[in-house]
Parts: sequence; structure tokens; C-alpha cells
Amino acid sequence: MTAQAEQTTPKIFDRLKEDHDQHRDLLDRIAETTGESEKRKTLFTQLTKELKGHAAAEEQAVYSTMMRKPPTTDETRHSVAEHQELDEMLNDLAATDMSSSAWLQKFKEFAHRYRHHIEEEEEDHFPDFAEHMTDEDTRHMTKVFEKRKAKEKAEAEVTPEAADDAKE
Repeated sequence: MTAQAEQTTPKIFDRLKEDHDQHRDLLDRIAETTGESEKRKTLFTQLTKELKGHAAAEEQAVYSTMMRKPPTTDETRHSVAEHQELDEMLNDLAATDMSSSAWLQKFKEFAHRYRHHIEEEEEDHFPDFAEHMTDEDTRHMTKVFEKRKAKEKAEAEVTPEAADDAKE
């Protein structure tokens, strides 16, 4: 990696980590709520829109670029697959009665899986990606992420599976 790339590469990853930190905070705040309270509903909706907007923008900006680089293809595929699993978990949570113990159990599992996902990105994937990025990649990722994040978040919905389909 060139000295110039070394200076600019962290910008996109710092931006993604800012989102991750916000997500960690929302997870913590939701964990402090009880029952089907307005606070829990509001925070869960906020978390869902944030996560769906972030994931879609991250896939379009970062993963689409890194998928084209053979040394990072496997890591990229792994992260995209985790995004799909996490989205399914979010939808299942939305279909589950928030006042039930099942909701809290599912939420705790979701929070654990999501924290693992973002730690893996920050500690393993981002440093590996940085080794293979050009200055142009960095500029492109940053521009696309910011543009897509706003659009994707605005369009994101809490999309529960049918309550009858909520996993036991």
C-alpha cells in the first residue's frame, strides 16, 4: 500500500466504525428496555433502519469493490452472508411479540451475532481490505457509502415475517 493510500484508507473504515459504535449504543439501550414499551419499539425501529441502511450501503460501496479483488473475495462473501443472516434475524424479531421472553432471548442472540460480525469486520476484514485498496477505491467507497446510506436508511422498513412464521 502506498503512503498516500495509507493516509486515506482509514477514512472509510473510520466512517463504518462510527456507525458500528452507534449500533452498539442502540443495542445497549434496547437491552435496558422491558416489554412492549414505546421506548423499545422506537429504539428497535431506529436500530433496524440504521442496520439495513448501513448494510446495504456497505455492500454497495465496500463489498462490491473488495469482491473484485481475489485476495479478499472469501472475506467479502462471508460478510455478505452474515448480513443476510442478520437481516433474517431482525425480521424474525420484528414478527415476535416484544413483551414475550422469546423476544428478549432472540434479541440477545441477535446482539451477540451482530457484535461478533462488526468486531470481525473491524479487526480482521478492514485491515486486510486496506492492504489491497487503491486511492481510487477509497474515494469511490467513501462517496458511494455516504450517498447510499442516506437513501437506503430512508427507504428501510421494519419488515417482520408473518407472526405465524416467527421462529420458535
